[in-house]
Amino acid sequence: MRALVTGAAGFLGSHLCDRLVADGYTVLGMDNMITGAAANLAQLDGAPSFTLVQHDVTTFISVPGAVDAVFHFASPTSPADYLKLPIETLKVGSLGTHNALGLAMAKGARFFLSSTSEAYGDPQVHPQPESYWGHVNPVGPRGVYDEAKRFAEALTTAYHRHNGIETRIARIFNTYGPRMRPDDGRVVSNFIVQALTGEPITVYGDGSQTRSFCYVDDQIEGLMRLFQQGGSDPTNIGNPTEVTVGELAELVLQLTDSRSPIEYRELPVEDPQVRCPDIAKAKADLGWEPWISLQDGLKRTIEYFKTSLQH
Repeated sequence: MRALVTGAAGFLGSHLCDRLVADGYTVLGMDNMITGAAANLAQLDGAPSFTLVQHDVTTFISVPGAVDAVFHFASPTSPADYLKLPIETLKVGSLGTHNALGLAMAKGARFFLSSTSEAYGDPQVHPQPESYWGHVNPVGPRGVYDEAKRFAEALTTAYHRHNGIETRIARIFNTYGPRMRPDDGRVVSNFIVQALTGEPITVYGDGSQTRSFCYVDDQIEGLMRLFQQGGSDPTNIGNPTEVTVGELAELVLQLTDSRSPIEYRELPVEDPQVRCPDIAKAKADLGWEPWISLQDGLKRTIEYFKTSLQH
């Protein structure tokens, strides 16, 4: 099996490449490096079954030879990135998805879209099942990411219905683990870096908003099961254990033995108040649920940042 992975040098894309190579795939990684880093793929240097190509998928994608699977993971994903790169985010969700689907159709490949829990926006249904259509402001600051992914889902579904392409859509909830960028603006990396460097822990709002954090190894296992045995309908892949942002801050302080103070700041516009996946579909269809606890996952992530911050 030969797979193309767009966004291969990103946090999640690089872990997916590791898994695919370990499972015996020949992998072509593709990334334009605006938020990815070649260092995320250093462990695959010299691997005969892996190649990295620098390319912007919002332009035509040409791949010689057979391709059995296209994993479309290219996109800025953290609020810090997509608020700084709004046009690029919209283009990779629209033009990039179109080009990746076009390649899949030309090659007869199975197409996998990395979508997001942000498709639900600031949800009015909790926890969020796949049947919920979401509560999104298309012209709000977060709309560039939310609507890019929602359009990508619509386009993927249209290619499936109209052109008969075999497709998968994963709605991914707050993933964390090694290879997150220290400055990516996501809450787990923010808190860990601040705790390790003695900076104040910045909690936006009063810390009562909730998130559900899935460790990257669990996430990749869920994604691979969806690819192998799922259907074309969107599927939530995330951890249903819900914690408040305030609880996360306290846990990070405890696990790092840090004396960083907690500072409260104004909540960003349209920041979701709750976020938790209903994973009944993933359990039933894929036999999947996460098994790594938040405490264990944070310990592993803290060790990664301890090492990476020294370099």
